[in-house]
Amino acid sequence: MSDHAVAVLADGPVLDSTPAPAPALPRWDRAQILAQVPLLADALREQALHRERKRELPFWAFDRVRELGLGTLLVPVELGGPGGTLEDVTQLLVQLAEADSNVPHALRLHFNLTALWRTVPLTDFHRRQVERVLAGKLFGGASTEAGTAKPGIVTTPLTREDGHYRLNGRKFYSTGTAYADYAAITVLDESGKNVTVVLPLSRAGLEVVDDWDGMGQRLTASGSLVFHHVRVEPEELLPVSTIELGLASRHTSAWRQLILVATAAGIVRALLRDIGQYVRDKGRSTLHSNVDQARDDPFIQNVVGGIAAASHAIDTLVFDNARVLERGAQAVRRQSPDAEDIVLEGALATAKTQWIVSRLALQAAEQLFEAGGASATSASLLLDRHWRNLRTIFSHNPLQHKLRVLGDYHLNGTTTVLTSARVF
Repeated sequence: MSDHAVAVLADGPVLDSTPAPAPALPRWDRAQILAQVPLLADALREQALHRERKRELPFWAFDRVRELGLGTLLVPVELGGPGGTLEDVTQLLVQLAEADSNVPHALRLHFNLTALWRTVPLTDFHRRQVERVLAGKLFGGASTEAGTAKPGIVTTPLTREDGHYRLNGRKFYSTGTAYADYAAITVLDESGKNVTVVLPLSRAGLEVVDDWDGMGQRLTASGSLVFHHVRVEPEELLPVSTIELGLASRHTSAWRQLILVATAAGIVRALLRDIGQYVRDKGRSTLHSNVDQARDDPFIQNVVGGIAAASHAIDTLVFDNARVLERGAQAVRRQSPDAEDIVLEGALATAKTQWIVSRLALQAAEQLFEAGGASATSASLLLDRHWRNLRTIFSHNPLQHKLRVLGDYHLNGTTTVLTSARVF
């Protein structure tokens, strides 16, 4: 077990309780929620470097997310939510990522699940999750396991026991779950089928371990979930994997990827801010320059201008992509005849956006040091965190595979991977 264990949550109630009925739930206002995002971003920015140096997980930030109702954004108005859009959430993600990229990344599973629940038929199971979201609760979870032959293989077993189930095993890449209230977990039922359970993090035997040791996104709590004979009630089981819910799953597969790209967009904004501040406050003009101040050096101006242009292009791509995906979400909700085509458009757009943004963002992070010179590599400045964070984000999926899938589509019309509801 890592020295960075967050908690062993072993004393919670065995049985979960259904949230209070609708009158006890606040009715969230979209405009008010969005107005609070810049204030939270300002608060995050103040101690971001300190947290990075000390490896202090920002639990307080997620308490603020709950209080402000940020996690409710995608709940439709007719269900008591603010009726926000994917573009709204994308704006939230970019703003928070500019301040501290760990926080929006750690909300990825929550916004993935709430995007899914707004597009599927509202069963009792899904209604229960929506009520929890409206009560301010946050969701994490995990699907992937370490040590399998390839990603996506599930071996964690769910077994029957006297009218309920028991869960034993271990998951990894449980991004954000240490900050959450509930976890959606992909497990294997007794027939060998992938199913989903949603459990409170207070459940006895459920352990959250902060053993994520990646070089970047260090405070996303992307480590392990360990299950020690955890009790699961029948109503906590969705007898299907969340990637097997038809068009809704295909839509959210692309949306999950855009959350990563939106986080990267915020990082590029941050590195533009930080290199500008460095050049103005500490930078030196280049040896062969005929000016005395770094801010007046044509070479440095050229580099910073290129980073600014990259940031602008990234923002444009990301928000255009969010609008395409929002059209897909609405088409799936309405069961429109053209929903299939719009969801495919979203998958194509997201794959292209992710590839282009990865190139622009990583180049911008490298160019940062061209503007700052060797002194900008000082560990005390932590400017390297921008490249480390971006490289970590863009390591989630093989980007060359995206190009192959795109090329196969444009040459041959092949949509096999694009319509699989699996990240590629």
